[in-house]
Amino acid sequence: MGAFCRISVVELTESRLSESPSDKETAAALAAEGKAMERYFSQKGAYNIAMCIEGEQLSSPQLSERLTSCGVNGYSSVNFFIGSSFGLSEDIKSSCQLRLSMSKLTFPHQLARVMLLEQVYRSFQIAANTRYHK
Repeated sequence: MGAFCRISVVELTESRLSESPSDKETAAALAAEGKAMERYFSQKGAYNIAMCIEGEQLSSPQLSERLTSCGVNGYSSVNFFIGSSFGLSEDIKSSCQLRLSMSKLTFPHQLARVMLLEQVYRSFQIAANTRYHK
């Protein structure tokens, strides 16, 4: 993707929970993970996307259009937030400009990251009108 953008993947420490966490324990873990993500919201000019199952589902061309419009609309960076196995805190989701879902299926966050990176690469290829997407 270096031909199209500067990219970095930041992995934050996942909260450790008991085998059968209570709702309170899960909420506390999501809040702690959200707190660790907050510093990425302070980036000036960033378009933030929460990856969550209840989000909007886009086709690859639609995602390409959305990412292209970020640059056209003055955003200098795009941040994608993938949560732990319990998802993202509501605070994080509500702070994002877009909630995006890859599927109604649930994926491990490590696999979701690889799938997302491929779709971002595909988005650049679509925007550049290359043969990759065909």
